[in-house]
Amino acid sequence: MTPSPVLEARELTKRFGEVTAVDSLSFEVLRGEIFGILGANGAGKTTTIQLLLGLTTPTSGEARVLGMDIRTERRRILQRVNFSSAYTALPANLTVRQNLRVFARLYGDRRAEEKIASLLALLEVSETADRVTGGLSSGQQTRVNLCKAFLNDPEVLFLDEPTASLDPDIAEKVRNVLRGIQRERRVTILYTSHNMGEIERMCDRVIFLAKGRIVVEGTPGEIVARAKGGSLEEVFVRIARGGELP
Repeated sequence: MTPSPVLEARELTKRFGEVTAVDSLSFEVLRGEIFGILGANGAGKTTTIQLLLGLTTPTSGEARVLGMDIRTERRRILQRVNFSSAYTALPANLTVRQNLRVFARLYGDRRAEEKIASLLALLEVSETADRVTGGLSSGQQTRVNLCKAFLNDPEVLFLDEPTASLDPDIAEKVRNVLRGIQRERRVTILYTSHNMGEIERMCDRVIFLAKGRIVVEGTPGEIVARAKGGSLEEVFVRIARGGELP
């Protein structure tokens, strides 16, 4: 029996006036997969994530998460998913602990203090707990955002450039944490990054977008083989420059 997909895009299209940001996008992600959405700036990655989270409405097509239509079941879906990005910030005037408490209450967590302490330790930012969030380094803020993303034990996690502001040592530790949680809980992760080495280590399957359309999809190894050698980074450059895989 074929397992049901956890994430589905069906002919998903989004136009902003004359600009088509996402163009007839269709893909499926199974439970427990780490699925990469790759492409140059402006390729449609962020809009795709926004459509799957219900942050913007599709011009046509359908997005389904955990078997539910995001347009009609968004409230139920958001209880079971979460999001983290290196480019979003928590309220700067609250301490880390205060920020995480607020989100824990929103998620209805009855063991908030215990979970907050555990996540801060897991991501090695316990020392920031009583510091004002706006005073943290970008790397610390990224890890605190990841703590927030795990507070509700999500079944699906959207990660936008999760290691972009981290030094190589901390980035590797974060990747190990993500892999460990994914394996232990079978969390499905949608992953964007411009670090192709990271994508090769982290992702089970990927799609490359150009002008809102899928250019190529498969495992990182399959895509490199289809490109007749080289590396995933070389594939990225070819698609970014030419819009297709030669």
